[in-house]
Amino acid sequence: MGFSKSAKSLAVSYLRHKTRCSDLFVRNFTQTRVSFLTRFCSTLSSVNMEKVYFRNASDSKELDIVFRFVNSNLKIDREFNFRRQMTEPIDAILARIQSNIQNRLAKTSKKSGIPPAEINVKLLSDNYDGNFNEMTFSDLFSKDFTGVKLQVVDTVYDMVFNPPWISSLKLPSCILAGFVIYPTNVQIQFGERQYSKGVWYKAKRPTDSEWEVCGEGFQYLVSPQDVGYYLKFLLTPRNEQGIDGPVVEKVANSAVQDSPGFCPFQNRHSHTQNYLSDSNEIRVISYNLLADLYASSDYAGSTLFSYCPSKYLQIDYRKPLFINEIIGYNSDLICLQEVDQRIFDFDLKEILEQPPYNFHGIMAPKGKCAEGVAIFFRKSRFELLDSQVLHLGPSLPKLPVFESLWNKIKVNSQLAERICDRSTTLQTCLLRIKETDNYVLVANTHLYFHPDADHIRLLQMGFSMLFIEHIISKAVQDFNISSPQNIGLIFCGDFNSVPECGIYKLMTEQLAEKSLDDWRSNSEQAVSNVELSQPFKMVSACGAPEFTHYTTLFSGCLDYIFYQNDRFELMKYVPLPTEEELKANTAIPSAVFPSDHVALVADLRFKSVAAPK
Repeated sequence: MGFSKSAKSLAVSYLRHKTRCSDLFVRNFTQTRVSFLTRFCSTLSSVNMEKVYFRNASDSKELDIVFRFVNSNLKIDREFNFRRQMTEPIDAILARIQSNIQNRLAKTSKKSGIPPAEINVKLLSDNYDGNFNEMTFSDLFSKDFTGVKLQVVDTVYDMVFNPPWISSLKLPSCILAGFVIYPTNVQIQFGERQYSKGVWYKAKRPTDSEWEVCGEGFQYLVSPQDVGYYLKFLLTPRNEQGIDGPVVEKVANSAVQDSPGFCPFQNRHSHTQNYLSDSNEIRVISYNLLADLYASSDYAGSTLFSYCPSKYLQIDYRKPLFINEIIGYNSDLICLQEVDQRIFDFDLKEILEQPPYNFHGIMAPKGKCAEGVAIFFRKSRFELLDSQVLHLGPSLPKLPVFESLWNKIKVNSQLAERICDRSTTLQTCLLRIKETDNYVLVANTHLYFHPDADHIRLLQMGFSMLFIEHIISKAVQDFNISSPQNIGLIFCGDFNSVPECGIYKLMTEQLAEKSLDDWRSNSEQAVSNVELSQPFKMVSACGAPEFTHYTTLFSGCLDYIFYQNDRFELMKYVPLPTEEELKANTAIPSAVFPSDHVALVADLRFKSVAAPK
């Protein structure tokens, strides 16, 4: 059951690609150029005062040096960046600085025909009479040499060691009007994000000298009036003491594109225009994002999603769509599947963990895979008490709570080997609903996909429910919860199982009999004399919709928000897209659907409202 024979044969090629995880993935950090837009000006005798920045991380021997040299007589206005070693003699570093400036002047003089002037670079100090050239910068910065300055020709620079510093910053390659843009891969050293300042600019050409300010902060909602313009982001790093570091400037590689048009999720947003106000009401999202690990492969473009133009499969195009979709649901709990680790780190957290959303996110990778599942919860609504990650493959023979079920299946060596070789992950978070004595155990998973694996998925679900029952019982003791009645279970995920299969029956009827066809989905691994049960009265919040996944290889209901209906009541769920919307561009993903799955959204209310302690 679950997949018809025709669907199985069509899905085989899909599965062979999608179940193959890559152990490694490359994180490409865009090099940024440092631009001093703000000058720190004072006077010492008759020369200008500026700042030269030195950076050395505690775990590195490298020394970064950044300053801007401006001299109207020499016709130079340029930023200089050097990477040297902390143990290198100071005179060698000063000679390198002098040589680089001299070479730059030589290029200028070649154009003008005027011989380049000779320059000198040296350190100055009113408090030290010795020879700096016999020292290293490691020596210099480890001792109390206050008042040491760098002189380049007639410009004297205050030396600032380890100021707030931006070591990485990137902008997306695709920027869409009507969607939020934000920098990714932002890494700030010796400073804090909350004190740093970001400013957005736009211009018709990236080489323009005049840029118009269009926004402030780390996030910017791109306007339709920005179409055709290039965006630039300037970030000034700052620490708690109010000390600024060198400004980093990043210009987008491409101009702002027009909106893809009306996206069906925008219509769904009309059902979630505001956050829920009651402390015991919870809006839940479950969403398989379609990992870039799969979508960006040649096989995905040629076979899996051949109907989808390649530009709509690119992660920089899909990101603004699914992020704007998620934030538009104004939810409290978000359960995601197929989350790339780098998307979690640099995109989802970049938006969801910052004001005004203020979520906290936890990711659970699928073993060595570069993707996994993630839970986000709104910090104003919940307090995190416990978080667990269970890898359903290697854990099965080891945990005592699994012993009884494991002993029944381990006699079939092919079955035991196959289920233990899976990277399937179960993630749980125990949350206290603030201002109440009620608790939510949120579970999130993405079960194994294979047309002949109904038995594997059903067993994975059986083991998952054993684990959940165990941790709820343990939580009552560990967190001094007055009664198990105060804990409600919400189980979200991509279960890769249609409603006719055993998983839906196990969850909604609490029983999966030994006579189910699921047990025999693979004749060599057939499961004998196994019957599963679970103690929780669960209901699917969105029922059994016809489609939660829609491609040309397979379409059907694979995703669910299961909730414990003796703890929660369903207030409403957000209507799903129609089949006409799903097939408007043959299937999904498409220009207006960023994934091959659709998001499920439901509003639940805890039935028993306990008085605060």
